[in-house]
Amino acid sequence: MDPSHNDELPPIPAKRYFTIGEVSELCAVKPHVLRYWEQEFPALNPVKRRGNRRYYQRHDVLMIRQIRSLLYEEGFTITGARARLEGPQARVEATLSHQIVRQVRLELEEVLALLRR
Repeated sequence: MDPSHNDELPPIPAKRYFTIGEVSELCAVKPHVLRYWEQEFPALNPVKRRGNRRYYQRHDVLMIRQIRSLLYEEGFTITGARARLEGPQARVEATLSHQIVRQVRLELEEVLALLRR
């Protein structure tokens, strides 16, 4: 599998936390690159537990995939990608995607209610 495009990355399992090794495989990015991106992208902040072990949540994995796409596919620099993720455009996109998620959730809850009848 050629992991050069986000649509070819594996689906993200339904788990609460992911290790750096799991995230590395899910995002096709080496662990040392993930650690470097943490320094460059303040919004990327996995939970750290004993022995400084990192535990990433689903939103971290999605952000890493977005960073990867900006850098490797769209040709952004680190500075450009950071600005893209933190700028006003990113806030608009986050609000829109939040609204879409809320709508899909409502629709799924309606379907579930129908199935339970």
